[in-house]
Amino acid sequence: MLIAGIAGGTGSGKTTVVRRITEGFQKDEVVVLPQDSYYRDNSDIPLEERQLVNFDHPASVEFELLVSHLHELRAGREIEMPLYSYLTCVRSPETIRVKPSRVVVVEGILILSDPALRDMFDIKVFVDADADDRLGRVIQRDIIERGRTVMQVLERYHQTVKPSHLQFIEPSKRYADIIIPGGGENNVGIEVLISIIERHLKKERIRI
Repeated sequence: MLIAGIAGGTGSGKTTVVRRITEGFQKDEVVVLPQDSYYRDNSDIPLEERQLVNFDHPASVEFELLVSHLHELRAGREIEMPLYSYLTCVRSPETIRVKPSRVVVVEGILILSDPALRDMFDIKVFVDADADDRLGRVIQRDIIERGRTVMQVLERYHQTVKPSHLQFIEPSKRYADIIIPGGGENNVGIEVLISIIERHLKKERIRI
């Protein structure tokens, strides 16, 4: 099994990169564990307070559970991945059963900031993008998917997203083995990443 970590700022194009990777392999060869699924459950606090949680801070993520799940998958055991709702800021009672596969992709803004999680990755990737481009994608996504107004998105961006990016996410870039500038539009970078994953898998098959 090969575990790849794909990090980058909010709106950098990580999801596009991950989609391109999954398209390069058979459906059952790749599973994706989004960091978003591992945000801590906030059902013990009122909804008004939940909506003030800084989701760009490492404390908001249950890294311990994510690391545990990766160990389980590497040992050949299935896991029950949480489902998290941005609308209610709590975990759903339902989970998603994930089976071990040849490639596991962990995707999220903060995944290179946690040492224990970082040590699980065979390949560490940082998807880089211009701050203005990232903000534009965030505005579009949050309006469509999360029901926020432009003013709400901008307020959140200046209060939490930008400061946390500078404090936690941007510095984690130094741990990356590969940096893909331009996000999902960098076809050459994505093709190089897919080739590296394929080469790792071939080495595994030779060892087996």
